[in-house]
Amino acid sequence: MSATDRAEIIELFGRYADIVDMKEFTELPGLVHTDPLTLDFESVAGIPPMDTPLGDYVEILRGVFAPFAATHHVITGHVVHIDGDHAKIHAHVRAEHWLPDELTDGGPNRWLVVGFYDNEAVRTADGWRLSRVKLTSTYQENAHLVRAVMPSE
Repeated sequence: MSATDRAEIIELFGRYADIVDMKEFTELPGLVHTDPLTLDFESVAGIPPMDTPLGDYVEILRGVFAPFAATHHVITGHVVHIDGDHAKIHAHVRAEHWLPDELTDGGPNRWLVVGFYDNEAVRTADGWRLSRVKLTSTYQENAHLVRAVMPSE
């Protein structure tokens, strides 16, 4: 494993966090993910793992994160295993999400998720991209807040 590959893969996590923390849904998603990609947020949102086109995922992100006044994702402790043009990455995450007070009726306004990512990346002609994102939540506070902003079906 080259130091350059490792650095590029870890940088994907910073860009990944910036997509929602900076609400930059235009250029960053294509610099971070493959199209399509596999998502597994079952432990957080109860949604079974799925393969999805990148454009569909971006639109879901826009809708889900629009109500939040701010979010902050800290992703650390990256353990990277590279095998040719494929990589597996384990990292720890602490993600905080704040809703405006007018949406919380005087209750708590912060949804906290603590856990880890077990992601996969592939080397493409444009560099490393995440092909699979799996978030495992080990602890949450005020998880009801995310249900309040999820689009209803």
